[in-house]
Amino acid sequence: LYSSFIPPLVYAMMGSSRDLAVGTVAVASLLTASMLGNVVNANENPKLYLHLAFTATFVAGIFQASLGLLRLGFIVDFLSHATIIGFMAGAATVVIMQQLKGILGLNHFTHSTDLVSVMRSVFTQTHQWRWESAVLGFGFLFFLLTTRYFSKRKPKYFWVSAMAPLTSVILGSLLVYLTHAEKHGVQVIGNLKKGLNTLSFTDLVFVSPYLTTAIKTGIITGVIALAEGIAVGRSFAMFKNYHIDGNKEMIAFGTMNIVGSCTSCYLTTGPFSRSAVNYNAGCKTAVSSIVMALAVMVTLLLLTPLFHYTPLVVLSSIIISAMLGLLDYEAAIHLWTVDKFDFIVCMSAYAGVVFASVEIGLVIAVAISVLRLLLFVARPKTFILGNIPNSMIYRNVEQYLNTSSVPGVLILEIDAPIYFANSGYLRERIARWVDDEEDKLKSSGETSLQYVILNMGAVGTIDTSGISMLEEVKKVMDRRGLKLVMANPGAEVMKKLNKAKFIEKIGQEWIHLTVGEAVEACDFMLHTCSPGPLKEDSEAYNKV
Repeated sequence: LYSSFIPPLVYAMMGSSRDLAVGTVAVASLLTASMLGNVVNANENPKLYLHLAFTATFVAGIFQASLGLLRLGFIVDFLSHATIIGFMAGAATVVIMQQLKGILGLNHFTHSTDLVSVMRSVFTQTHQWRWESAVLGFGFLFFLLTTRYFSKRKPKYFWVSAMAPLTSVILGSLLVYLTHAEKHGVQVIGNLKKGLNTLSFTDLVFVSPYLTTAIKTGIITGVIALAEGIAVGRSFAMFKNYHIDGNKEMIAFGTMNIVGSCTSCYLTTGPFSRSAVNYNAGCKTAVSSIVMALAVMVTLLLLTPLFHYTPLVVLSSIIISAMLGLLDYEAAIHLWTVDKFDFIVCMSAYAGVVFASVEIGLVIAVAISVLRLLLFVARPKTFILGNIPNSMIYRNVEQYLNTSSVPGVLILEIDAPIYFANSGYLRERIARWVDDEEDKLKSSGETSLQYVILNMGAVGTIDTSGISMLEEVKKVMDRRGLKLVMANPGAEVMKKLNKAKFIEKIGQEWIHLTVGEAVEACDFMLHTCSPGPLKEDSEAYNKV
């Protein structure tokens, strides 16, 4: 409750998500408990244990804010659309499984979040299942899903589904109070202490040997909380079509944890379950976080006795209802239809979250996405261009089947920047294209190949390895009696080629503004049979 009061106020002022509901998360809570528990026993020394939790939260806040100040928010760009879909579905599945404890009225439950551990925990305790709790839970779940369906069919009655969770809490509490269901296996919240957060700045522990533990715990849990919070925020931003500022989010998370550690709060982020409830309630702006914080403040001051009889199974039903709406199987089917690799990324994120943990699922999905990015860079597309009839336009011969080739000229397009990672591959591809073209011309008895034009329009930049590759290609072409010609290189590419003196080696007259002009120059040389310097449009590039 303390962590649901101060941190949301800080985030509402500094964060960029309109839907994120700030609070504690299960993964970070379990990690904090296990890492601190290895050093301090919570039962034997509860005060030190609590102070270490505050200190770890303070360290996590400093770390998160530092990442934002250093402008490292670009890391959120590695969470692709497919990754987010898989992460959301996996997180929703995990949260639903965790609610089985409340639905079935179990007293003991696994701390693990993976599917196997949860199912083992559920089915090894069948003798402890409470039918009263299950009936109550599924009854309220049916009520919540029915109100949501009604509101979707009748949008003007949106308030019906928005009021359903609060109505469930009130009805559940009244039902337990009137029937004394807590005596028949239905778990309730119980007594809650009144009063607002106390200041805890003086409780932070900065002495050995506990400081090392606090730093390690803070950094690890801080990274996980940051990744989950940004992923959740970006997920809902994607649904509502607005932008999340990664750097701003990092600074907001860091600040709220620094302030929270000084006001009796432990690590907070944007929990998926709470944000989903917020989203399904119809929130529009970050003011919902302020309203939530004020509601928690009133609760802490006045209303804690009223929640004594609130059944935990009702809270589980509310969370399950919210999670079911976020299992977007239609989006997964769409990914399969459009891009199989994106579908693999999506299912990897889902499987990682469900069968391992949230952080492992994110790591797997991001790793696969980065691998795909590396493959794009290391294996760029190259293709032959042909002339579209009655025009000066040259396009991919595989895409435009009516294109015609130019006798004696091979036109190749490189569809990516040239780096050290792909320069060797491009050298081999160019040589293979030339070999294939020469073999085809020999077999057909047509004019022998004399010119190779490289269309550099898609080459945004080039490094020294790329320049060396071009020099090697030119030497190979010279040995084979072929002339290398370049068309449409960009300004940055021209600057580097000029500094490397490659332009002098190839000859300024063999660099042209367009493929069409390069073809005209080659055709002119073929017909005059006297290769010599041409100084047409290359003057424009000399100025660059």
